[in-house]
Amino acid sequence: RPFHLAFQPLDEDLIMSHSKDDDGPRRPGQVKEITSLSNPIIKDIKALAQKKNREASGTFMAEGLKLVLDALETGWRIDTLMFSKAGLGKPLVEKAASRTIAAGGLVLEVSEKVLSSVTHRDNPQMVVGIFKARWQSLSDIKPKPGQTWVALDRVRDPGNLGTIIRTADAAGASGVILVGETTDPFALETVRATMGSIFSMPVARASAQDFLKWQKQSGANVVATHLKGAIDYRTADYKSKPVIVLMGNEQAGLPDELADAADIKVRIPQQGKADSLNLACATAVMLFEARRHLLVLDDA
Repeated sequence: RPFHLAFQPLDEDLIMSHSKDDDGPRRPGQVKEITSLSNPIIKDIKALAQKKNREASGTFMAEGLKLVLDALETGWRIDTLMFSKAGLGKPLVEKAASRTIAAGGLVLEVSEKVLSSVTHRDNPQMVVGIFKARWQSLSDIKPKPGQTWVALDRVRDPGNLGTIIRTADAAGASGVILVGETTDPFALETVRATMGSIFSMPVARASAQDFLKWQKQSGANVVATHLKGAIDYRTADYKSKPVIVLMGNEQAGLPDELADAADIKVRIPQQGKADSLNLACATAVMLFEARRHLLVLDDA
């Protein structure tokens, strides 16, 4: 049954037509109601679970109403917005839908079954956005005084990468550089772990050779964690130049070519029987130490 939804994101209402399970062409400004898992649009969205499809389409999926609104507020381009029937009539869902339509995107009202299938969750969040991915060009990164960047060599675990992106955001770092073959920052599990920081942290990628070439002319101090590090991480120089905190792969650590090119090799002292720290934890320790002199409590 056709009906109209009125949203008020801007100065005037946007009135959108509504159709059910329409397999026809996508028309900006139209809300589609979809309940079938076999709908071609849903199949395309589900395909984003695979890295090759994310890269081919240049898009990725993010869950959560606040996260979607924050992304739209910061200028990220949205391709499709999906919301469950539970979102009907909620002002913030309507705001997200209006922003999507204003940007020329598609809005889908879907069943709980469809949302669960797309997100691989039994209790999915009410709103899912499909966004255009963004990569920062390494050659455009020119570290400035007071800046801290994180470089990660061949990070494999999506949860680790997402947590590091979130931690870098919290610590006031300027961005994350992925070196070598790494897990995808735009995989759904990674995006979940960033808790929205994927939309505020620039992410670049480079081969080890390109990173080393860039590092030499960056004007930054590269501080690497390494088992051969002779310096306590708390005594390294984090103030005289911009800093790149270089962290190694979860299993193998840093290869010699990256470790040897670092300006400072440090270790985190440990006590107890654990022989190592989780990569995300170690990166957090390094980041907050590197930025200690720049961080103050808001009410201090």
